[in-house]
Amino acid sequence: MSALGVHSLAFMPLWDPNGARSLLPGLLEHGIGVIETPLLDPASYDSEGTRALAESHGIEIVCSLGLPEDLDVLHRTQEAADYLELVMGVARKAGAERLSGVTYGTIGKTSKAPPTDAERDAVCRLVESAARKARDLNMRLGLEPCNRYETHLLNTARQTAEVIERVGADNVFIHLDTYHMNIEEAGMAAGFADAGEHLGYVHLSESNRGVPGRGTIDWKGALEGLKAVGYDGVMTLESFVYLAPEIASGLAVWRPVADRAEDVIEVGIPFIRDRAVEAGLLTGP
Repeated sequence: MSALGVHSLAFMPLWDPNGARSLLPGLLEHGIGVIETPLLDPASYDSEGTRALAESHGIEIVCSLGLPEDLDVLHRTQEAADYLELVMGVARKAGAERLSGVTYGTIGKTSKAPPTDAERDAVCRLVESAARKARDLNMRLGLEPCNRYETHLLNTARQTAEVIERVGADNVFIHLDTYHMNIEEAGMAAGFADAGEHLGYVHLSESNRGVPGRGTIDWKGALEGLKAVGYDGVMTLESFVYLAPEIASGLAVWRPVADRAEDVIEVGIPFIRDRAVEAGLLTGP
């Protein structure tokens, strides 16, 4: 069976294990078993506190990021690889076995043109290098294709699968997000099918990044599409009801995505859980 997760920006502005301690019991009551924490500033990330919190509550930690704006994947490939190695060390100390997100580029940065052969080559070199370092740490590396307004490098599951197959590393997976899929894929089921055996992580995000069920995402189709490909991994509710300034511009979130921040958890998680149970991805209460 799949597991249900939640991104920390759905319930607090900046990840802080001490601040999260009082919130976790409520999340656990909703059946949450995974917390995704953004590594926006690796130097200030509390790995030890995060690991202790996770172990004390029996939850899994997943770390995610996008590359800093100055680390252009084409012109600074090795520096980007060195940065990912540093970040993976921080994540591993927190107990995370996965680093995912826009690990191949910068959120909100496009060339205003299709990716060139040189850029594709650079992305593959970066992923190959990062995958080797991840293997040394007993970690897996995720690649999250994003919509055309946030990156020009990888927009679809098919493009991302081509990178993974070209690199040939068995510890690299596709991380799909229903928000981006709603823009770029022919349909939810088609996107999941294109990811195929490479699918390793899923963001369940509403069309307006707010409360699941209060937007235009075809949740029935999405979750049935996951069931059809035999997915049994983590499904993480991602909502930017709280937003760190480091990524606000890249994500182009300029207004509140929910009238009540609490609704993302109190309404959104039960909605997702009920739809996942109906699709046969989770067991009922």
